[in-house]
Amino acid sequence: MAGPESITTDIPWRLDRLPWGRFHTLVVIALGVTWILDGLEVTIAGSIAGALKDSPSLRFSDVDLGLAASAYLAGAVGGALLFGWMTDRLGRKKLFFVTLGVYLVATAATALSWSLGSFCLFRLLTGAGIGGEYAAINSTIQELTPARYRGRVDLAINGTFWLGAALGGGASILLLDPSRFGPDVGWRLAFMIGASLGLVILALRAMLPESPRWLAIHGRVAEANVIVRVIEDGFTASDTPSFDLAKARFIAITTRSHTPLGEVFIALTRTHRTRALVGLALMAAQAFFYNAIFFTYALVLTRFYGTPSSDVGWYILPFALGNVLGPLALGPLFDSLGRKPMIAFTYAISGLALMASGALFYVGALDARGQTLCWSVVFFFASAAASSAYLTVSESFPIEIRALAIALFYAIGTGIGGVAAPWIFGALIGTGSRGALFCGYLFGASLMLASAACAARWGVAAERRSLEDVARPLSSRD
Repeated sequence: MAGPESITTDIPWRLDRLPWGRFHTLVVIALGVTWILDGLEVTIAGSIAGALKDSPSLRFSDVDLGLAASAYLAGAVGGALLFGWMTDRLGRKKLFFVTLGVYLVATAATALSWSLGSFCLFRLLTGAGIGGEYAAINSTIQELTPARYRGRVDLAINGTFWLGAALGGGASILLLDPSRFGPDVGWRLAFMIGASLGLVILALRAMLPESPRWLAIHGRVAEANVIVRVIEDGFTASDTPSFDLAKARFIAITTRSHTPLGEVFIALTRTHRTRALVGLALMAAQAFFYNAIFFTYALVLTRFYGTPSSDVGWYILPFALGNVLGPLALGPLFDSLGRKPMIAFTYAISGLALMASGALFYVGALDARGQTLCWSVVFFFASAAASSAYLTVSESFPIEIRALAIALFYAIGTGIGGVAAPWIFGALIGTGSRGALFCGYLFGASLMLASAACAARWGVAAERRSLEDVARPLSSRD
């Protein structure tokens, strides 16, 4: 682009007026797999905890396992920041290829680990790929999904994390069976599943276009119009609302090649400061809540209930089911009842349910099955809550900084609430004290309750509204 120019476009309105179609389904499949891959990685790492401790070449301790989990999360933080900035500057499509490529190479390399140092390094790089995916994919999905479907679609896609969790749990049952594979073979094969799945997704992503919204902001309006016309042509005349110019909504913008970091800083700390604080609270609370519990799921089952490491996958399957069903069942309510009441409700009920289940654990009223049932109920609501945090951040800020905002709040939230959580809870579990672990659960529940209050008071009512109405572009003109 030679230089900035003033343009007027109806591209956001044309995208939002569309019904659901095959194009949107392709977007969900090709991009939503990010959460399946993340769920697969996290679950495999948790399920093979016992196998890594028994591995003749590694022989990890509980603290080593917590350190490896924290390395994965630290990589996700760094990857989100780097690739998030690049996504806003270079485009959505370029980066969702790059981030998937980083993930594929790193997760395959993890299978070849020979020491704690190499394992942690490859897990860090795997996390970097997944963290970058969060920024590139969330921004793309938001910008291609019609406004009236945005809440339920975002929650459902984030919920597919648990399809990956179920896949990882089922794979661990097969691969960790000592009658099939040796103690140093099964866990290595488990890490190759994600690499194989990612290769298929690369082909699907080649069929997706660049975000027309991003193209328009960057002065490539003709290219954006062609893409929108192709999407519109995929619908029949009876499916697509008539193009009535009198009803069209236009937005005037000044095109730009990039957004200066100083302008980003002002937007986040002044213009949208309240939204930034709410997003930070939601992201940090759900990160601690999830990472503390799920990364140490296998350790609790094996240490406190004597569950064999080869059987952990059976307990992850019902847990994953509750996490998948929550966003699917509750997602439509985020579009009908609204963002603020549903976010506050899911965060609050998750915290209260964890307190109750933690108390039952503390008094010894549960066995392995009962513990799994309690956690399945807790995370039916917590899964929707965690997904709504990503939804809130991805639709609350202007398009020019959307990917970077997602990355920034994911990074800060995960850094505050997530990176240390597996290590802390690994140490609590290592003490063998139910009381110590219960205190950890109470702290996580309190964070969720505090975030629920923040959402109820200062949240944004973004339901069924265009992204440009929710957060006016920085480059827009009156």
